[in-house]
Amino acid sequence: MSDTNGSNLPVTAPVVAPVIDAHKRPAFRYYDLLLATFVTVLLCSNLIGAGKVAVINLPGLGPVSYSAGVLFFPISYAFGDILTEVYGYAYDRRAVWAGFAAIVFAAIMSAVVVALPAASDDYSSHFQVHLAAVFGNTPRIVLGSIVAFWVGSLVNSFVLAKMKLWTQGRHLWLRTIGSTAIGEAFDSSLFYMLAFYAIWPTTQVIHVALVQYLLKTSWEIVATPFTYWIVGALKRAENRDHFDRDTNFTPFRIKL
Repeated sequence: MSDTNGSNLPVTAPVVAPVIDAHKRPAFRYYDLLLATFVTVLLCSNLIGAGKVAVINLPGLGPVSYSAGVLFFPISYAFGDILTEVYGYAYDRRAVWAGFAAIVFAAIMSAVVVALPAASDDYSSHFQVHLAAVFGNTPRIVLGSIVAFWVGSLVNSFVLAKMKLWTQGRHLWLRTIGSTAIGEAFDSSLFYMLAFYAIWPTTQVIHVALVQYLLKTSWEIVATPFTYWIVGALKRAENRDHFDRDTNFTPFRIKL
């Protein structure tokens, strides 16, 4: 069969227009990087920072003990603010679930590693003692940490998304500090009640939870200029400034 049209000109195949999926999610340049950094900060602050109790002298309070993780854990809330402000609640919810899965896996791995019989030499025996001291958390502490993170982070994101609608995108400082203050209140109260209630005196549980809450929230205030800079740079780079007007705010969803 000839492939010409009678005028000795080749017959060209019809041009097929590409199929465009109207429901395809936009491809972002930095979301995956932010997600990986968020999970890294979360794991390090829970596994490394939680292993040391430090002391600080506060005016009016005197020497106050606190977990070293407090210095770094609030960074995860800053990431939550940034993700919600730029990409929206659904993208931060996905990051929270990724962090939740990472913490659960880390807790299981820590329990297994600590439970494995150590070698009989002196070094391994001594190392096992220190390993258990750092990573051998009780089930209540593990449960408290996981539940407090999940609830506090999603509350933080929800409040920020709603405040953005109420303020029509203005007053970023008010949204980041306000949402963190509410999210950290859930985080601190849940963790210490689940982990230490009926183990410590109730007054001590309340005192320590309040100090941790104040320290974590203060970090958000200090970090506000940095948050402004990151948010502005990301909005320009991604060409996105999301408003959660039609968002399904259920926390029990991973899909975007």
